[in-house]
Amino acid sequence: MSRRRLGYLLKHASLRLAQLTGPALEPYGIDGRELAVLTTLDGAEPLSQQEAAQRLGIDRTTMVAMIDALEAKKLVARRPHPGDRRKNAVELTERGRDTLSAAVPAVEGAEERFLASLSGDEARVLRDVLSRLV
Repeated sequence: MSRRRLGYLLKHASLRLAQLTGPALEPYGIDGRELAVLTTLDGAEPLSQQEAAQRLGIDRTTMVAMIDALEAKKLVARRPHPGDRRKNAVELTERGRDTLSAAVPAVEGAEERFLASLSGDEARVLRDVLSRLV
């Protein structure tokens, strides 16, 4: 039965989670992919677009488009990279940090609603197993 196939289950679990996280992020003007970029850029060291793309496992062209969109929203800014003048570093703006600070708890709430049918131990095991698989 296809409803027991792993691919089917993972896809539909992902779709269900997106149905919860999308509306949770809507007030902040970002989507889940943009949240992932903001989270990746929220570190002590500035990252180049290429470094951020590698950490997220996305291609360079997609990353450029995402950074362009986040820059248009004034959530990130490109600056000369301190360690390599041929690169640009991408950093969160103050607005980007504020957006990230507000969006993370909203997504965590959506994730809690997604996992509500599981016990605390089951939710932890699910996260652990998925982390190992990823």
